[in-house]
Amino acid sequence: MANWRILSRSSETFADRTEAGYLLARELKAFAGENTVVLGVPRGGMAVAGEIARELNARLDIVLSRKLRSPGQPELAFGAISEDGHVSLNQEVVRLLDVSDAYIEQETAFQLAEIKRRNRIFREISPKVPLDGQVAIITDDGVATGATFAAALAAARNERPGKLIAALPVSPEDTVKSLARLADELICLRAPAVFGAVGQFYRDFQQLDDDDVLNILREGKSR
Repeated sequence: MANWRILSRSSETFADRTEAGYLLARELKAFAGENTVVLGVPRGGMAVAGEIARELNARLDIVLSRKLRSPGQPELAFGAISEDGHVSLNQEVVRLLDVSDAYIEQETAFQLAEIKRRNRIFREISPKVPLDGQVAIITDDGVATGATFAAALAAARNERPGKLIAALPVSPEDTVKSLARLADELICLRAPAVFGAVGQFYRDFQQLDDDDVLNILREGKSR
């Protein structure tokens, strides 16, 4: 059983993603240094990851997993696909929504194409950092179902890090417990009892674009 911690069940909001990253970094200070790689799920997760990496004096990278959107309910994931092409399906959702094989194939191809597009853009600035034997911290600005984040953890685990840590600003408790099985350690700052969407827990939740992510990667590389 993974070691997981929820610091609070409060629904208090964060000022922005930078504050969330700073607060996570305070809990992760034992992992400061060059043997740590902080990986963010784009786009919003990169702002959190950038702040953690800065505070820990760690290396920064990006993880390019994508959720597979349910038909007619794009916010509901029936699975996810990682940068290496690995697909994980939530069989319960697939069964309940009767998602067809044809739709699964179509959505998987669409999201894989988006991963490849982002790879071309971001890897020019930030070549992939090897995780073998390193401390890998995976983060996002928050998770609801956790499908995309689970794919990120699985992709990182395949690279054999010395330790795999999941770091989340906010998430439902059930999702925390599910994701904890995929990491060596998980920390979640807040797990409120009522959870609608990640954005409700930020006073400033401005959407980031590719240029924002590139600037974060450039700053990380310059350190």
